[in-house]
Amino acid sequence: MAERERRTTPPYGGVFVARTEVLDADAMARAVKRMAHEIVEANQGLTNVALIGLQTGGVALADAIREALLDIEGVDIDVGVLDVALHRDDIGLRPVLPEAETRVPFGIDGRVIVLVDDVLFTGRTIRAALDALNDFGRPRAVQLAVMVDRGHRELPIRPDYVGKNLPTRRDEIVDVSVDGVQLGEMYK
Repeated sequence: MAERERRTTPPYGGVFVARTEVLDADAMARAVKRMAHEIVEANQGLTNVALIGLQTGGVALADAIREALLDIEGVDIDVGVLDVALHRDDIGLRPVLPEAETRVPFGIDGRVIVLVDDVLFTGRTIRAALDALNDFGRPRAVQLAVMVDRGHRELPIRPDYVGKNLPTRRDEIVDVSVDGVQLGEMYK
């Protein structure tokens, strides 16, 4: 869970208490490398492929995938950053925090865009990202890469590249950082 979401998750200002380490830093690095290989294979190279990390959790993951792709193919691809807060469909139900940067300094028309996020849960953030992406043009295809798919989908959204499938209870919290993935709860 990204820091800005942690600050606003009820109970507001709660403390995340990890119960289980799901992936350590080494396992995360292996998952990133595997996802990068899958991106190359699925797209038959990296021609016209770009990554867009979703604020805030997907940005570091997009950068890590970019580095892995550079190691694998020797190609430095475009990476953007997208904040979808104002495109969410639950604006009245949770705080809107459009404080993060959106930066897509390249054209997306006719390209394969790989949206990157840390955790896929209900699918509502990805729906918002697809809406936000329309502001920048019309990609040839949009693919989805996530470090953790925790289930509980409310929309028909499926990731193309997954670091770890992790069945969870709805009330559990999945925390993804460069140090790994932890599963736990939020407490006051």
